[in-house]
Amino acid sequence: QVQLVESGGGLVQTGGSLRLSCAASGRTFSNYAMGWFRQAPGKEREFVAAINWSGLRTYYADSVKGRSTISRDNAKNTLYLQMNSLKPEVTAVYHCAAVFGPGGSYYISASRYDYWGQGTQVTVSS
Repeated sequence: QVQLVESGGGLVQTGGSLRLSCAASGRTFSNYAMGWFRQAPGKEREFVAAINWSGLRTYYADSVKGRSTISRDNAKNTLYLQMNSLKPEVTAVYHCAAVFGPGGSYYISASRYDYWGQGTQVTVSS
């Protein structure tokens, strides 16, 4: 089992920044590919960004490309999502997710992930 706990969400104004963190425990973090997803009220869960086990391969949804950076620190068992130039439309609960993947792949489909955190709320005010 992998336990994931997100933090770093909050209320920010348009144009602000946030760095989300996802602390992992239970298994060897570097064996897992990771992803960030978000879900706004009344909407389906949406892919945000993904990263492979080493951090050398990343992939972003078009909606966040250029304004967000996914990264990981395997020594600290932590995944990050730096979000800049925030807009109200990104308001959602952000979840991190993990899937066993010691190879070089990242995954953009939520159905590929086996473990999920409870989420952290991000609210951007206009």
